[in-house]
Amino acid sequence: MGVWALFAQGDLITKLVTALLLLMSVASWVVILWKTWLLRRAGGDVGRSTAAFWQSATVDEARQRVAAFDREALVLPLIAAIKTQAPQTLASAGDRSQQLTRVLRDALHGVLRKLQFGQVLLATVGSTAPFVGLLGTVWGIYHALIGISGVGQITIDKVAGPVGEALIMTAAGLAVAIPAVLAYNVLGRFVGSIEADLEGFARDIRELMASHPGERSPHP
Repeated sequence: MGVWALFAQGDLITKLVTALLLLMSVASWVVILWKTWLLRRAGGDVGRSTAAFWQSATVDEARQRVAAFDREALVLPLIAAIKTQAPQTLASAGDRSQQLTRVLRDALHGVLRKLQFGQVLLATVGSTAPFVGLLGTVWGIYHALIGISGVGQITIDKVAGPVGEALIMTAAGLAVAIPAVLAYNVLGRFVGSIEADLEGFARDIRELMASHPGERSPHP
């Protein structure tokens, strides 16, 4: 309630700081909820997709089977990459293993960018929101003291109210930052786990296709 009081009674700077904190909070919570939903789906999909790939007889069959599980398109780009052909270009230079390394690395980078999307925003909010709130506090205290100085007799009651409301901005900054920091760390663990699975899968199919140029997969 103190934040809204400051927003209603404050000047342009106070209103901008309050609006910025609100925007940062909304943006971080949107990312948190969206990434929680995405990573929960992706974690199971990657496991099912890779299992479907190795149970297939050919790459074409694997692509069709994986498409039924890979709802976030995290595994399919890696499978499509091994079919990429670029004759008469530098991309076709080198042996089969080198070509596969290049195309799979590029496909993997694209997939990882999708998984990491939003992490920068959470880190930015977590590191800057406390300082934005502190700026609002300093500015609010400054104006509170200017207003108090115009009063004849200064008492603790007249100081505590305006200064206390200004300090709420610091608490608001922390309230915005703490969920973003916690989400960054927790979601980062899930992202790292999925990244490790995808990198392992990319390495396995590179070795498979380098030693078996055809489209069959080995059977145990």
